[in-house]
Amino acid sequence: MAHIPDGVLSAPVLAAGMAVTLGGCALGLRKLDHDKIPQTAVLSSVFFVASLVHFPVGPTSVHLILNGLVGVALGWAAFPAILVALLLQAVLFGFGGLVVLGVNAMNMAIPALLSYALFAAFARGGNRKLALLGAGLAGGLGVMLTAIMVAGSLALSGKEFDAAAKLTLFAHLPVMAIEAAFTVAAVGLLLRVKPEFLGIAAPEGSYA
Repeated sequence: MAHIPDGVLSAPVLAAGMAVTLGGCALGLRKLDHDKIPQTAVLSSVFFVASLVHFPVGPTSVHLILNGLVGVALGWAAFPAILVALLLQAVLFGFGGLVVLGVNAMNMAIPALLSYALFAAFARGGNRKLALLGAGLAGGLGVMLTAIMVAGSLALSGKEFDAAAKLTLFAHLPVMAIEAAFTVAAVGLLLRVKPEFLGIAAPEGSYA
């Protein structure tokens, strides 16, 4: 339930989400280099497709998010990349909604940025094992923080959503483990063949 549908959240929550998303996208686009646009498009597409993979968890279902991986690879550009993917998901598949688009983007893009900061702290020294540890933590953190923010958005919109908020937190626990493993595998491959894709500064010949 990472995609909150229209008609659920209160007006103040919707307004706050839209304001944060517009600000994040403005910063993301300002920091986006022209040569990084293809990379941003690829990661936005990966994010778009990931949401189509659903897993049943009790009375509900959850899907892959991969915002941790998107954040690791894009940094601030994760904001516009995630917003575009969510817009297409809402229009083409009815995931989430248009009115709630700002909140949904905020709930996934802020964790993506924090995942980027965490990974960069582990990876900047050029140690492959530490970089992979940071990747795993970033992948899991992206899901965990998204679940927390979705639950918070629901809880702030009324006490009648408290049960849904708690279910959101517990339902995403297995997704955390899956995405941590996936992010480690993806980052491990990129460190081997194209470390510059991750945008991290490290001594030449690192991550061997």
